Amino acid sequence: MNIESLQSEVQAHVDRGNYHAAVNIALSGLNACVRQQDQASADQCLNLIEAVVQQLVREFGSQDYIDR
Repeated sequence: MNIESLQSEVQAHVDRGNYHAAVNIALSGLNACVRQQDQASADQCLNLIEAVVQQLVREFGSQDYIDR
């Protein structure tokens, strides 16, 4: 799996605020890695998904949510 390419594609969608597409692309990458039994790349895909979620929290989370 070309994680750098996947990361660039996910980041491009995040930069445009298209979080749905960003998560879907990262999940598709994760599924491909799991099918290929490539755990290291699967872990990197999980990092991408986590980064998108963190951005969502920063952008849309209330202070109460962030402080928990």
